[in-house]
Amino acid sequence: MIINLRTYVFIDSLQPQLASYLATSSQGFLPVPGDACLWIEVAPGMAVHRLTDIALKETNVHLGEQVVERAFGSMEIHYRNQSEVQEAGRVILGEMGTTQDSRMPCRIAWQEIIRGITPDHATLINRQLRKGSMILPGKSMFILETEPAGYIVYAANEAEKAAHVTLVDVKPFGNFGRLTMMGSEAEMEEAARAAQRAIENINAQARGGPEAGTV
Repeated sequence: MIINLRTYVFIDSLQPQLASYLATSSQGFLPVPGDACLWIEVAPGMAVHRLTDIALKETNVHLGEQVVERAFGSMEIHYRNQSEVQEAGRVILGEMGTTQDSRMPCRIAWQEIIRGITPDHATLINRQLRKGSMILPGKSMFILETEPAGYIVYAANEAEKAAHVTLVDVKPFGNFGRLTMMGSEAEMEEAARAAQRAIENINAQARGGPEAGTV
């Protein structure tokens, strides 16, 4: 049966907030800041079990997350040593008989900065999103939605690298990935630019452009 590669993204060093956020929902080994991370999403969903199995048997990586939906399956593996995570990626791609260039390009479905958020709006968001930090009234909020969902993790990591932001929510599963961050208006603008560059980098690699390589 053919396995389609939707998301394949390597993160060289998980940033502190993102690593801590992923740990709140991790069903397996908890990632820590500085770990290298590989996020993979495939279709159909059940195929992720085979890929997880071979990665764990052939390398020393830890499995942090596995979500198996009917349409898509996602996995997150991490390890302190970058080369170990990259080797796991090569093993997975070899099992699929493909390369990372076959992954889907990333589409930004929505991107916006809400400036000076109101108390009512902040309270409602804080009641809905419980795993990250809270949004404070008067701050600005950056929201991003991507397809496929898994690329939102890379966008979040790059935004945290680039700006002094507060991570509120990351949803890397389902049809669309969603990111919510809070900060000053200037910091949200910088975070948005970093996230945009991250997506452009992914798509440049998908086209085999001059930036091609491993994200």
